[in-house]
Amino acid sequence: MAAAGDGPWLDDAAGRLVRPFTVSNGRTEPSVALDLMSQVMATGSTPLGYLGPEHAQALDLCRAPVSVAEVAAHLTLPAVVTKVLLSDLVDCGALTAKPPVFHHNPTDRSLLEAVLDGLRRQL
Repeated sequence: MAAAGDGPWLDDAAGRLVRPFTVSNGRTEPSVALDLMSQVMATGSTPLGYLGPEHAQALDLCRAPVSVAEVAAHLTLPAVVTKVLLSDLVDCGALTAKPPVFHHNPTDRSLLEAVLDGLRRQL
């Protein structure tokens, strides 16, 4: 069992001891429109005010451009909670966000089938 001050509040048997939505203070709407494929990157500015440990972890992950989905996966948090954390960091000037740019039709059937085939091979 993890001690009280160890890393992200986890218990080996039970998993995360703190519910994900407590991380975002119950907020489910980010203040900045972020897509799962949006790219976020640290600006190098120090955030003003208190930010929680998950904010610091997210900021550390964003030293190079990274997608919102990747940040959520690394933090093991739901995407909506991650979007709220990242929007907090954008609001305080610590992150920049760039919407995804599509050079093709993202709902192209052949593209979606190729993605599905790739996922099936991974399983």
